[in-house]
Amino acid sequence: MVIKVFVATSSGSTAIKKKQQEVVGFLEANKIDFQQMDIAGDEDNRKWMRENVPGEKKPQNGIPLPPQIFNEERYCGETEKSDATDETEAHMEDKADEGAHEEAQSAQSPSEDQQERKEEHAATGEEEKQEEGEEKQEEVEEQEES
Repeated sequence: MVIKVFVATSSGSTAIKKKQQEVVGFLEANKIDFQQMDIAGDEDNRKWMRENVPGEKKPQNGIPLPPQIFNEERYCGETEKSDATDETEAHMEDKADEGAHEEAQSAQSPSEDQQERKEEHAATGEEEKQEEGEEKQEEVEEQEES
């Protein structure tokens, strides 16, 4: 018995990445042997996955998205879609150039690195203000002592 988890290692969709991590994390936590089958880097894997997802389980657009789970040749399922937006977004990313999509996303919202830098800058600014306040307090105390 070999559990196959079909994933896209270079997906630009955070929703797909999250779902893939959840499935893999669950299998690892429960010490279940499995193989990750990358559909992004292997056209044969992508074709096999798409052909072997049963028709009634395929989304309306007909293109199943990762993660998909199989036990040998038997289809076991996919993770639930959180909403139709995730499915549409993932389908668009599958067809679009990944680099162009990432540019569009970065224009819409700050990246994690940008957010971290922003938070660090804010924290540094607060520390500087606190230090300035302490220095002024010390000066006032020194003047009072004189």
